[in-house]
Amino acid sequence: MLGRFLEISVYAPDIQRSLEFYRALGFESASVGEVWSYPYAVVTDGRLFIGLHGAANQESQSPIALTFVLPQLSAAIDDLERAGVHFDQLQLGAESFNQAAFSAPGPQRVNLLEARTFSPPNFDRAIATVCGYFSEYALPVRDAAPGRAFWEPLGFVALEEETHPVPRTTLTSDLINLGLYRTRALRQPVLVFEDVDMGERLARLRDRGFPLSDDMPDSLDAATNGILTAPEGTRLLLLQAEE
Repeated sequence: MLGRFLEISVYAPDIQRSLEFYRALGFESASVGEVWSYPYAVVTDGRLFIGLHGAANQESQSPIALTFVLPQLSAAIDDLERAGVHFDQLQLGAESFNQAAFSAPGPQRVNLLEARTFSPPNFDRAIATVCGYFSEYALPVRDAAPGRAFWEPLGFVALEEETHPVPRTTLTSDLINLGLYRTRALRQPVLVFEDVDMGERLARLRDRGFPLSDDMPDSLDAATNGILTAPEGTRLLLLQAEE
């Protein structure tokens, strides 16, 4: 019901510094349009798209947003409201770029746009970042039930809760998976990357001067798991995957 996933949207006050950070990790830039009046850039690993926005959303307390493209947005508003969505921002009109926004449990900001704001690159090769495979966007929660109740009517499918290495419920969709992590150790959403040799990847990151943090659940071994923080504050959880 939300349309096609577009990007993880973050406020990046110093876009050039953020771009240099992601490019150093192996991400590549996408070609952006001229929809926004402020500086805007997009980086990708071919699976994940991160939109770096040069202006903050003053109407939201969420530091990071999930953005979807929903053509004929104005016609879909009533159905979304019947599904439990309460919009706090609506910009609809024949002469404007239609967009809407609401808060999901978390709170988590969700943006809906009527059209794309960048062109995805045509990759003729796989992009290999130092981070590993992007698996999901994780939201720290005390109870996964409200999140399941909210996201499932919107088209996400909840899997059975996993207990290792962190109690988490994954909500799957075509282009983005959401993880509901039952832990207080993660104080904000994180982008989760996994690899069976994550310890080796962490060593490479340290050798290249990337500061890693162990500010994560105690169940995660700091030798094979870590937190990487981008200049704009986006947190990347680098997780040891099961073989």
